[in-house]
Amino acid sequence: MKWKGTGTTLNGFLDRGSLFQGELTFEETFRIDGKFEGTIRSGSELILGDSAEVNAEIYVRRLSVNGSLRGSVDASEKVEILSRARVNADVRTPLLKVEEGAFLQGRCHMDDRGKVVDLPTPSPLPAPEVKPLKTKKL
Repeated sequence: MKWKGTGTTLNGFLDRGSLFQGELTFEETFRIDGKFEGTIRSGSELILGDSAEVNAEIYVRRLSVNGSLRGSVDASEKVEILSRARVNADVRTPLLKVEEGAFLQGRCHMDDRGKVVDLPTPSPLPAPEVKPLKTKKL
């Protein structure tokens, strides 16, 4: 199913006026415009529309938020928090995009998904040479 002129193929959606409580798993892309409470797991993309009210632990590849989200997010690829989003959640992802006007409160952890990078220890800078000031006698 294509979503209203976006060209995005949806595997399913939870529309306005709907409430789902429990665990949601899906393939492909899923969109929520209603209310959801529970756990969401997928290896694909989750879209939270502007009327979405979600209180959940979310484990997905990509997440796009333009509604209300409380809970925690672990996205293996990317999280986008769009301009009308209200997010009160801890977010873990390698790539985070927050648009102007969005609200984000919570801890953000960005990583390279297991890649450990050793940064060189900076060497101390040499102390500057200090010369006494010459004074003129009057």
